[in-house]
Amino acid sequence: MPLDLDPLAWVRRLAEAHDRQMTQLQLWNAYYEGVQPLSYMAPELLMEVDDRMRQVVINWPQLVVDSLEERLDIEGFRLGGADQADRDLWDDIWQPNDLDEESQLAHVDALAMRRSYVIVGAGDSPGDPPVITVESPLQVYAERDPRTRQIVAALKRWQQPQADGGAEDFATLYLPEATIQLTRKGAGSDWEEIGRDEHRLGTVPVVALVNRARVADRDGVSELAAIVPLSDAACKIATDMMTAAEFHAMPRRWATGLADDDFKDPSGRPVSALSRIAGRVWATRGDSVKFGQFPEANLSNFHETINSLARLAASLSGLPPTYLGLATDNPPSADAIRAAEARLVKRAERRQRAFGGGWEQVMRLALLIRDGEVRPEAERMETIWRDPATPTYAQKADAVTKLFAAGLLPKEQAWEDMGYSAAQIARMRAMEDDALTRLTAADLHALSTAPNGPAAPIGSPTAQSTVSGWSADSADG
Repeated sequence: MPLDLDPLAWVRRLAEAHDRQMTQLQLWNAYYEGVQPLSYMAPELLMEVDDRMRQVVINWPQLVVDSLEERLDIEGFRLGGADQADRDLWDDIWQPNDLDEESQLAHVDALAMRRSYVIVGAGDSPGDPPVITVESPLQVYAERDPRTRQIVAALKRWQQPQADGGAEDFATLYLPEATIQLTRKGAGSDWEEIGRDEHRLGTVPVVALVNRARVADRDGVSELAAIVPLSDAACKIATDMMTAAEFHAMPRRWATGLADDDFKDPSGRPVSALSRIAGRVWATRGDSVKFGQFPEANLSNFHETINSLARLAASLSGLPPTYLGLATDNPPSADAIRAAEARLVKRAERRQRAFGGGWEQVMRLALLIRDGEVRPEAERMETIWRDPATPTYAQKADAVTKLFAAGLLPKEQAWEDMGYSAAQIARMRAMEDDALTRLTAADLHALSTAPNGPAAPIGSPTAQSTVSGWSADSADG
């Protein structure tokens, strides 16, 4: 792979590779948003009902992604050798970049569209924290070295509306030694360099959060890949059900002995054949006039088909059946609910491990930009995730209390296992230190005002015997 390309050659190379994937990325995005085209529908039927009926979208793709993303919450980072979360990374880097909220967006895009990206840059002024932004795969593409699997170049493209109603194209090329800004006036014109930052980091400041990477495909796999065919089938069946409800669920009337001129609207104009069908009246010509009606259709076959597709979607996605509306007459017990969520919890843990490596790389890049180096303990950084399981608060508290009482769990780890964030743990530790300080001050005051006179210096035998509540005279007794 040529790594000595000039910037414009890199832009063309990355843009062409990105364009080849753009159609599929936009399709995954459409499925997540629920605006995908209708599948499995005959074109003739679409032409017949297109002006009267919309597609019924059963948005299982969004359910699959959101149910997994809701269990991916980052609570801090722990440096190698430390027993608690690092406050510097959380307070000075993570929080100023609003990554509590932005990380959720990155996870959604990675789950739905195979991957998302995080870009790290220097602040606007000296002393400002590094700037970290999450990016959509619809705008960013990165190329990896096939030997090291590391990103060797990345490109971000976007359009900015202009006052004349047109749009100007912008791009940023990220290389190991520099970041280059480019622009062009139209799709057919050449890119022009408008700015350059010679950061000399020795690495591309772009990190990919990849969902379900494969050995031969580091770009990942969408969580929607297995669900989309079932979702298409469910949307088609639901649309058919609405069509059947429109034409067959209600009793349809028939009439004989009537001519086309007998069907008129309130203004006296003839009613079209389609309007008569929509009005559920079948009419034929004849010598005598007769009226009647057909029996209505039963829609249960549609219901059973959708339920069957939902069961298949649950088995492929790992979602509990209740998430897809497959409820039973008897509500499940708490143990049954946890058992049904076992696969979903394990999938969330797998995503935590994959995404955690990417976020650790992001924080190391931020330290490199801010401090000019990465400390050895930062190389062994660990991402702290919230427990993706859903035990009750009482169950979790009971388990943590027993482990702490048995001496198997330090207090800081007990707080972390209970789900407290790094900021909450720091506040509780400060409260504990403050309470200890006040207690020590109260003890010293009590010793100094004792009836026998001023207390002996701390550490003397007299002070120790007073604090412990006994003296040599009382011991003789």
